Amino acid sequence: MKDITKTEFEVLEALWEQSPASAQDIITRLNTKKTWHDKTVKTLLSRLVKKQAIDFEKQQRSYLYFPLFARDEYVIKESESLVSRLFKGRVAPLVAGFADSDALSKTDIDELKALIAKWEQDND
Repeated sequence: MKDITKTEFEVLEALWEQSPASAQDIITRLNTKKTWHDKTVKTLLSRLVKKQAIDFEKQQRSYLYFPLFARDEYVIKESESLVSRLFKGRVAPLVAGFADSDALSKTDIDELKALIAKWEQDND
């Protein structure tokens, strides 16, 4: 998984939502959130193919695109990279930063507690 830009990620999101998909299907899906030019999306698709993030198969006169990895797989890789780069591989300072800035909701805290409890149960 090579570095994916913010706009490339948006195209990937459209494919994770539903694939395989034609360029026109992807453009239509993306245009529900903001206006995208056809040429821009096709350029992004081409870049993602070169980065081996997506692939395609030709069906008659069109190409159907599909992701080469799952969203969850990508999120884990990016999360690990972020924690490694910014926090020397430690998750606690990241969570502490959110806690210090009051960015954690009660729901977030409950979910974190549940994750920790599950981890402790699985790793005892």
